[in-house]
Amino acid sequence: MPRRTVRTTLDRLRTPGRLTGFLKSASICVLIAGLLSPLTQATATAATASNDYCGGQCSDILPPGENGNATLAQILLNQAFGTQPSHAEDQLGPYANLATGYSGLTDAKINTFFNDASFGVPSDQVASTESPAGRGDVTIVRDKKTGVPHITGTTRYGTEFGAGYAAAEDRLWLMDVFRHVGRGQLTTFAGGAASNQGLEQEFYRNAPYSEADLQAQINNAVANNGARGQQALADANAYLAGINAYIDASDSGRYFPGEYVLTGHKDSITNAGTIDHFKITDLVALGSVIGALFGAGGGGEVNNAISLIAAQSKYGVAEGTKVWESFRERNDPEAVLTVHNGESFPYATKPADAQGEALPDAGSVTTEPLVYDATGTGASQSATAASKTATTTALSSARRGMSNALVVSGKYTASGHPIAVFGPQTGYFAPQLLMLQEIQGPGISARGASFAGLSMYVELGRGQDYSWSATTSGQDIIDTYAVELCQDDYHYLYHGTCTAMDKVEQANSWKPTTADGTAAGSYTMRVWRTKYGPVEYRATVGGKKVAYTTLRSSYMHEADSIIGFQMLNDPDYVKGPKDFQSAAQHINYTFNWFYADSSHTAYYNSGDNPVRASGVDAEFPVWGQAAYEWRNWDPATNTAAYTPASAHPNSVDQDYYVSWNNKQALDYTSAPWGDGSVHRGNLLEDRVKKLVAAGGVTRTKLVQAMADAALADLRAEDVLPKLLKVVNSSAVTDSTVADAVSKLQAWVSAGAKRTETSAGSKKYANADAIRILDAWWPLLVKAEFQPGLGNDLYTAITNNLPVDEAPSAAHGPTGSHAGSSFQYGWWSYVDKDIRAVLGENVQGPLGQKYCGGGSLGSCRDILMSTLKTAAGTSASTVYPGDSLCSAGDQWCADSIVQRTLGGIKHGNISWQNRPTFQQVVEYTSHR
Repeated sequence: MPRRTVRTTLDRLRTPGRLTGFLKSASICVLIAGLLSPLTQATATAATASNDYCGGQCSDILPPGENGNATLAQILLNQAFGTQPSHAEDQLGPYANLATGYSGLTDAKINTFFNDASFGVPSDQVASTESPAGRGDVTIVRDKKTGVPHITGTTRYGTEFGAGYAAAEDRLWLMDVFRHVGRGQLTTFAGGAASNQGLEQEFYRNAPYSEADLQAQINNAVANNGARGQQALADANAYLAGINAYIDASDSGRYFPGEYVLTGHKDSITNAGTIDHFKITDLVALGSVIGALFGAGGGGEVNNAISLIAAQSKYGVAEGTKVWESFRERNDPEAVLTVHNGESFPYATKPADAQGEALPDAGSVTTEPLVYDATGTGASQSATAASKTATTTALSSARRGMSNALVVSGKYTASGHPIAVFGPQTGYFAPQLLMLQEIQGPGISARGASFAGLSMYVELGRGQDYSWSATTSGQDIIDTYAVELCQDDYHYLYHGTCTAMDKVEQANSWKPTTADGTAAGSYTMRVWRTKYGPVEYRATVGGKKVAYTTLRSSYMHEADSIIGFQMLNDPDYVKGPKDFQSAAQHINYTFNWFYADSSHTAYYNSGDNPVRASGVDAEFPVWGQAAYEWRNWDPATNTAAYTPASAHPNSVDQDYYVSWNNKQALDYTSAPWGDGSVHRGNLLEDRVKKLVAAGGVTRTKLVQAMADAALADLRAEDVLPKLLKVVNSSAVTDSTVADAVSKLQAWVSAGAKRTETSAGSKKYANADAIRILDAWWPLLVKAEFQPGLGNDLYTAITNNLPVDEAPSAAHGPTGSHAGSSFQYGWWSYVDKDIRAVLGENVQGPLGQKYCGGGSLGSCRDILMSTLKTAAGTSASTVYPGDSLCSAGDQWCADSIVQRTLGGIKHGNISWQNRPTFQQVVEYTSHR
């Protein structure tokens, strides 16, 4: 029977409900009357767990809500009247309210904005309990406040069965969507909308796996990990059994997610149609999506080569290389570091004498086509645009930077115990990609967040007396090889032998459904694979035809990280910081991992970092020849020699750690550009460093530091004062410019934040100043740098690093309204250049002075001219409007939207730049 009720949502957080075209009000009431099922909830008691050492000081939050499933009736009610299924958005309000409530925060008020993340459920807070599929070895208790599942098993199989059952209860539709994304089959499953086409293309290009490939990855992960590998396989099978048991129960009980009806997979009247059972290879397909989104650093070598060639063409080889390196900022001395004690961890550094480079001939690079034989809406203009965007996203070196962490040693806290505020920034979706759960069973004791469909273990959360979290690290585990073609375009030389490429294809077709009215269409996605990975580009090198391929160390190893997560959930394995680091070493994706218990803090950077051949520069393509392959590389298994754990940035009990996808440590090069003097990591570094210097840090103070940084405009806080210094170097006589300067200065003095005038006002304080800077930044960057760099080089570098990433820009994994901001931009370049023009000391300067050719007066003229233009640019031009926001609505343009992946919609909330799932922890004792 369904366990959900329907309630009215918080009006303050909602936009007015609108009937979609396919819903007619007259039919809604009829459908609801026939589809609403009576609610049955068996109540039970559950004691608070005795194995919890956090003393009530662990909290978490994950908007919009735990319940990501909705019946057809609930979807229709939401579409027509804005009502919400229970627990669908009850975490959205507290999450949103921190933006205006953090200044008055106290430790006692933390759980006004977060959930109590203690183990267990007090007896008076138990909403329901169930024994899934009638099993006697597992129960799922849900609490009244959030509906989070607390899974307790007496057997390992039962525990994992319960985890699978709870996952399907809360995220079945989403899990089904993403197993199809991972297989490149989304359009066939969910419809041919341009966004669906783009999504499946993005991931299929990077992970074009056959069913045999998926199964082989499971076999290898099990075979290579002994008893833990066998346990992981048993856990996965039990988890799948739980998912499939819920599918059967919800199908026969007719309370399955309503999206299956709206997309044509089920009939609402006869119940005809099927919901396919999950199989073990689906878990690998799901894992490949998550790994590509958040844990695959590197790539972009071809774009790097193009910008280097442009620099050398502009300045000559020697000077052009020097200029290029200054913009690349591989090891910038002014960059904020996570490990800041001076310890060096050299990786992917510039070789003294590069070997094997295979730079393309100028103008010869073309992107390898992915879509073939397109018909109907598969060949439309919107489809072409979606495909281009997907390709750019898939191949860009500017990987999505996500997540932050603030961790302070007990030496500097009021209690003497470490404090951490951390979490992943995974975008905003409805339902959310992550789900909350607590799992207690033999060998498992944890609460936290897991990606839907991969929740056999908690992936980010807490154990009995420790918590852990991650941020995306982005070190380079992807290399580009130039394979020389022979015979034709689909054969290449491998160790001197002309070898055929493998062709992998996925044919998709779709037709209109109630949920997606996109007209019929089809296409075939085709990838050519070599031993050096899939073909991404074609070009000539020295006149020879080549294919550029990308080889990722986690390619064909999407399942390997399961062992690390299994260890993190095992209370008998993790008993301190060294055990935590050991567990993290078993995760092959590129993440920064953070840890806190009652006495210690720790950090470890994970990922299978390949040992490159001597002289290979990881920044550029190299020849696909034996001399330049990864050390001990076996193409049959895509395994190689990897750098040892001690070579990865790591630390225990540093005074504090901050991470916002910034540089990890000295000499440790990240693949994305932009690790320079100004980075959003500075917003955390400046605040936490000040707290630590004062001492007596509390959970409240650390949350406030995070929340304050979450509202800061990085450009305004760290760069604008220097720009105004140039402008004010002489008297400002132009009245328009003087007024703009006054408004900008007032904003800086007020804290340079993008925040409402009052809670719920939907109007920004200092709105004019924010509008002016949003308009000015792209103008000033172009006017400052394009004349000196020239159009070709300026354009090439912007392809490596976008100029801006303001909240209202269409950026990030969800496009506009995505929250995450100020990761990628030219703030460091502007900062270094303006300081140089002012005559200030700059460590790691740019290759030349660009603003006004280095003349302070000329630079001032450029800034004055562009500022005057920006000041006169209307709000409707700066914020042009979209399907949600009217033109000129500044607050709305910035606002965060839970992007719909199902039938339930939520209202937009005020912008914050913070983790999606977040923990606040301070342990009081240890086992």
